[in-house]
Amino acid sequence: MSSPTTLVDAAAALRSGRLTAVELLERTLKAIRQHDAPSHAFIRVDADTARLAARTADEELADGHDRGPLHGLPVSLKDLIDVAGQPTTAASRVLADNVAGRNAAVTDRLQAAGAVLIGKTNLHEFALGTTSEDTAYGKVLNPRDLTRSAGGSSGGSAVAVATGMGLASVGTDTGGSVRIPAAACGVVGLKPSYDEVPAAGVIPLSLTLDHVGPLTRTVQDAAWMWSTLANRPTHTVAPVALGGLRLAILGGYFAAPLDEDVRHAFTRATDALARAGVRLEAREFADAALIAETYVNIVLPEGASCHAQWLDSRADLYSPAVRDRFRAGRDITAVAYIAARQQRIHMRQAVEALLDSVDALILPTLPIVAPSTGVADITIDDVTMPVRAAMLKHTQLFNITGHPAISLPIATPGLPVGLQLVGARGQTPRLLDVAAAIESLVCR
Repeated sequence: MSSPTTLVDAAAALRSGRLTAVELLERTLKAIRQHDAPSHAFIRVDADTARLAARTADEELADGHDRGPLHGLPVSLKDLIDVAGQPTTAASRVLADNVAGRNAAVTDRLQAAGAVLIGKTNLHEFALGTTSEDTAYGKVLNPRDLTRSAGGSSGGSAVAVATGMGLASVGTDTGGSVRIPAAACGVVGLKPSYDEVPAAGVIPLSLTLDHVGPLTRTVQDAAWMWSTLANRPTHTVAPVALGGLRLAILGGYFAAPLDEDVRHAFTRATDALARAGVRLEAREFADAALIAETYVNIVLPEGASCHAQWLDSRADLYSPAVRDRFRAGRDITAVAYIAARQQRIHMRQAVEALLDSVDALILPTLPIVAPSTGVADITIDDVTMPVRAAMLKHTQLFNITGHPAISLPIATPGLPVGLQLVGARGQTPRLLDVAAAIESLVCR
């Protein structure tokens, strides 16, 4: 049989006896041999440990011991996430000799669920970037066009899923770092509600903005991963009837500037939803002009604090751009940081108000398609801005507010374009149900 491309299909094949976990892993390792070298998606592949886990998974299923939907399925981890006895480098020379003493909480949960952990994926160094170009292990390249960025910071995770180098991956999202590469590479990326998935054992960037979430091929796969990572009962999506769905399209700041390909793809998607009976209404976020400043005044001081010991003792081992951004966090005053924390409360309330009487907010995940590597600035609709600012523009608000958000790949013949949905805090299962309904219409 052909190799399954989703967790759901692979799980069915394992339980029907059409495929074993060992066979599935070997197909995954073959894909890694084919795709990893040109893309630099992985920092470490632990084939021997994965083979042992796959054999154990097969033996347990044969004995009637089924650990759940992820049993025997190959999953990768962003190399910020600890696996006991293995290096956790954060794609940096600073931590080249760092070996984890114990598992991260999410690693424990995946292993308890029977997932086969295949290795650690590459990322923008210490997750402080959107392109996955600043890394000690080679810039991560987009499998759809190797001259372009895979997005970041969870670029390696997105590439791994997009190319079949594993059926799912776990990334982190501080300003969009799951959703941005998902959009750039054409996969699904979920940022759950804040603190829904534990970050214990994950190298921090910003203690109040960091989220841990999955990258997958489908919404149902994301639901399975979320259920395990959040230690919840397995969520089987129940797609909402499109005819009864209400969505708020975010305009203003989130509607322009937009790359022409993004605008066309997003318009096609919303037109299709309207024809299917979805009620769409336009809404705007009043404090949009404050988003970037609020984000920077939280993420950089918190990042500088997390990195204080290394900035003082190993500064020369950082890539210069990442080191300079962390150091800039030391120049942001306590007054500015506290003001940003207060502004966050107002922004959270404003997003809740936007969600009043609708099922989700809808907007493009990125205002651009994956940018060419090595490009510092980009011009959209005659507006020139840094690539980093452009890639964060539509995602960082929902890290500030902690709302769950998911990026879906819009069906398009060109480079991937992401559609972002945002739901109410603490309502990730409902967001997944809404996303599944929309996926069936615009992502296939």
